[in-house]
Order: sequence, then structure tokens, then C-alpha cells
Amino acid sequence: MTTTEPSPAATARPSLRLARERFLSGRPLPGDVPEEVVAAWRRARFHGVPHDLRGPAAGAARPAESPLLAAARPVLDRIVPALDADRSLLVLTDERLRVLWTAGRVPGVDPCAVLSEQEVGHNSAALALRTRRRAEVHGPEHFLDRWQDVSAVSVPLFAPDHGQVLGTLTVASPLCATRAPHPQAALTEAAAAAVETELRARAGQDERVLLDAYLRASRGRDRAVAAFDGRSRLINGAAQGLLTPEVLDALERTAADARRTEAGGCTEWPGEPLGRDAAPGSAEAEVERSGEPLATDAAPGSAEARQGGEPLERDAVVGSVVLPEGAGCTAHLTPVRSDGAVVGIVAVLERLGEPAAPVPDPPPPTVTLTGSSLPWRHAVARAAELARSPEPLLLAGERGTGKSALARELLGPGPVRETDAARDAGLDRALTARDDDRPLLLRHAERLAQPGVAALNSLLDTRPDVPLLVTYTPGAPAGPCLQRLLDKLSARTVTLPPLRERAEDIKELLPALAPRPVPGQPPLTWTLDALRALEQYPWPGNVTELAHVVRALAEQRRMSGPVRRSELPDAVREGPAARPLSPMEHAERSAILEALRRHGGNKARAAAALGIGRATLYRKLRGYRG
Repeated sequence: MTTTEPSPAATARPSLRLARERFLSGRPLPGDVPEEVVAAWRRARFHGVPHDLRGPAAGAARPAESPLLAAARPVLDRIVPALDADRSLLVLTDERLRVLWTAGRVPGVDPCAVLSEQEVGHNSAALALRTRRRAEVHGPEHFLDRWQDVSAVSVPLFAPDHGQVLGTLTVASPLCATRAPHPQAALTEAAAAAVETELRARAGQDERVLLDAYLRASRGRDRAVAAFDGRSRLINGAAQGLLTPEVLDALERTAADARRTEAGGCTEWPGEPLGRDAAPGSAEAEVERSGEPLATDAAPGSAEARQGGEPLERDAVVGSVVLPEGAGCTAHLTPVRSDGAVVGIVAVLERLGEPAAPVPDPPPPTVTLTGSSLPWRHAVARAAELARSPEPLLLAGERGTGKSALARELLGPGPVRETDAARDAGLDRALTARDDDRPLLLRHAERLAQPGVAALNSLLDTRPDVPLLVTYTPGAPAGPCLQRLLDKLSARTVTLPPLRERAEDIKELLPALAPRPVPGQPPLTWTLDALRALEQYPWPGNVTELAHVVRALAEQRRMSGPVRRSELPDAVREGPAARPLSPMEHAERSAILEALRRHGGNKARAAAALGIGRATLYRKLRGYRG
């Protein structure tokens, strides 16, 4: 049950009370009882919840430290005075529905330690957690006797970076005499939005602390430094030559594990966090350490790198990080703390053995062939195989998939005659040199005029082995002559997959599409949340559209550190609609996204600028997401 429909309890409360009594006594239920309410009662019975439970549910122990509580407490302390403290109860839970904080009271209702269905049966917090949206439960919808005269509304709280539910915020009050929504629904949603804003601010603070530590560690000539927080990375030029994908993966796992275990209170770093005046790996930083540094000077798998007297045959354990065999470097790790909690690590890398002679920067990867997904590798391999013989080849695919770029790659560095049907629809200029031995690249065959199609068909009839490479973007139905041309080339046609079908290649395409950074500046990097948004967006313009986004960010952004989701274009940041939208809904969604962009994501200000209520804006956004 959600807030888009009136609560069953509000519309049929007397009959629902009777139905609950019949359910508890095992008698048949009337036919007008909402199925979702009956299902909730059945789950409570399945979990063995006693309907006459008197004392508070015991549940799991409340965590000693909670980032959610730390962010929420200042917000909730400001909201409590707005409640009727003698007739309202404000409750904050974590993602396991353990109660972290309460304020106020409801007569006859004792606060619980946990609000999971396994402990107390159906309630609004459990429903909000399961549905990921605002939920209300009124009176006899509850399974417990002691909540029969209580109405409650709950809103889930989402993490700012990865969208996971961190917990719930609930307001409970005596049973509402009016229909849904709950009288405190707007206040609960506003409080949840304020808590999420505070979470975003604190997340930004953690990123700034990590960036400061990275910059301090990077002082010094040719120091190879990388910083990780389990979601994003900062890597300087000296470290790029040492960080293989396997080493990157090991360090990122270490950072993620450090954050998780520190939150659980069981991380023991052998040294102190990075200080303001000591760079990690420096003599000052090593003196400050109270134990052994998280590093080794022995090569992984060498005789010196032993554990229990035996050589490490596969991996070498370096402090709390495992570097793959043959990594070729060591990593001196230092935890980075914000407000006493580990938010990431800084790694100072050192090459094993004699310093290698400096080598020039490798050329940027070729965008044309970038990608390891199966659809892309299969298409490129098939095109390369067909291009080995001097016969016509057709590359088809949506606009922006890279047809022309791949064609030039297949034709090699030699001289090529290139023509664009968008400019020479009749092929007048291209076919005047038909005796030329150079291969012909014809782009945009779908733009060919009738004379051009006829001339090309004639050329293929007289010279079926002509070195010709054609690109074609399907769209409007092909005419008879163009269809004849496509039929002739069907056996030697390769269709390139759209970017949405090879989203896993986006991570590889980003460095290839980004302009080379200014000397002394780090390359463009991306937070995991931004990468997730890029991978979820359908990219109607394919690689060409992605390239425009990357170049615009590289040239226009004024921020440091990895690109965040908030910096992406509105359509990419918000993601596609979860269902097909009508033209009116498309216009509404575009207007709302533009208003949110102008007001920095503040939904209250965006709603005011659009002249609609904040609840209406929330409802429309939920509707677009399905």
C-alpha cells in the first residue's frame, strides 16, 4: 500500500477490524479485505509473531556508531519541536530496521528496539523499506493488538552515492480520523529530504578529505600516488605506469574493506592516519607509525616474502592488501580518516628492482577498437575478417556507433577515396575516378539519391570485386533500388551493436574519449556512481553522444577529483524513464529536470519555481520511474 491510494484502514476501518478478528480466530474472511493486508498478516503468523505481544521487541543490538544517525540527529533535533510531542512519535531506523533514535510518544505505545516484520509484524517502516517509497499503515492493518489505534507513515532514506536504502524515518500518531494521507506525511518527507541532503554534504566532505590527503602525498618529485575510497580513485601520472588492472582491483578492494570493517568497529591499522604535515611513505610518516608499515620490499613470490616460513607461490600479502604475482611494485598504505572514521586509503607505490628507463607516454587507445564486450569484439572481428579480401563490405548500425571510424581503421593507412552521400548523393565525383585502384569509402548510403544508387548497383554488377566499403544507418524504409544494393551486400554485412547493448565498454571508452590532460594535471576520472549513471543511460546517440559529454566535462568543469554524478547532464544523471512516456509527460519530465538543475537538486525550490506542490513533484518523479 502506498500513498497514491487511500489507506484500506481509512476507507473500511470497521470491517477491517472485524476481518482481523476473524483471521486471528481462523474463520473465513470477507471478500472485501485488501489482499496485501491479508498477506502481511499471514507473514506475521509465519514468523511466529504473537498478536498480543506486550513488551518491546528485542531484535538486534543497536550499533554503537552509525553514520546515518550522525547525519540525521542535527536534522531531527530541529524537527522535534514541530511535532506534538505528547501525541506523535518520531523514529529513525537503519537498513535492518533497528531503531537508532526516537523522540516523542504515543499514549499506550512503548517504543520498540526493532521494526522488522519478523519481530513485530506488518508496519509502515517495513513496508517502506520493501517498496522503497513512502508507506502508511493504519490501525487494524497492523498485526499487533497494541497498534490497533495507531497510524504511521514512513519514508525510506537513500544513500547519496549508490541509491541503497540506509534506513527509514517514521512518524506514528493516534489513529487518523480522516482518509490518507497521514497528517504528518509532508513533514516526514521533508525531514527525510533534509537528512539525505545532510548525507550528501557529509559524503562530499569525505571526498574532500581524501583529495587533500592525496594532494599532500603527491608532493615530491616523481612520487607515484593513488587514493581510493572503494567507489572512486585518484591516480597521478607516475602511478599510472605501475597500476595494472589487477593491482587497481586489489587496492580498491582494500579501500572498500577498510570502510566496511571500520564501520563495524573491527579495523586495526598498524599506523596513524595521514597527518597534515607527513606524506605517506615519507620518513616522517614512517616515524609516526606505532607498528610495522603496510609494505614490504620483497617481490611477491620471492624467497624474502614468506609467511610461516613458506614462500608465497600465488600472491604476496602486503599488510592488509594482496598484490597479484608479478605486480612489480610495493604499496605503502595509509588510512585517511574523516570525523574519526576511515573513508579511504592513500597508496604510495614503489617499483621493485632497478628503476626502469623513462619511456614516453603510450599513445591514447584507439576509440575505434576500444571495447571488450562480446557483441563488440564479435562485430569487429567479423569486419576485420571480411576486410581482408578486396570485395565490397557494408557496415550497418545506428548513428554514432562508430561505423565510419571502424571503416577507416579497416582500410589502413594507405590512400583512400572517401565520399559522403549526404554531400554527393549522386556519386558524381566519386565514380568519375572509377578506374582508380584506391579503395572507396562511401558514407551514409541511406542518403543516396536514385541516380547514385543506380550507379553503385551498376558498378557492383560490372566489378563485383571492387574494393568498396559502405556505411549505412537504418531508418526509413529503403526504396527498391537501395534495397537491391543492400541485398547484394547482405552476405558481407556487419552490424555494429549500439552502445546500450555493450554498456560494459563505457569504462574503457572514457579514457579513450577524454582529451589528453594538461601537463601536471591528473587525467579525468569518475566516481562509481557516475559510472553507474553512464552505464544505465541508453545513449540514443551512441559513442558520438558519449564523446560529446566527456569532452564537454573535460573542457568546462572547474572541480577537482573524480567526476561526480551531479556533474553529468540532467538526462544522464536522472536516467531514462522506467516506462514509455506520452509527449506531455516527456515535456513535464524535461521541465522538472531543468528546474532541479537550476536549483541544485533542491526539490522544494524546484517545485516552487514550477508552481506546483512539493508532493506533486515527488509524485511525478516517482511516476516517471515506474
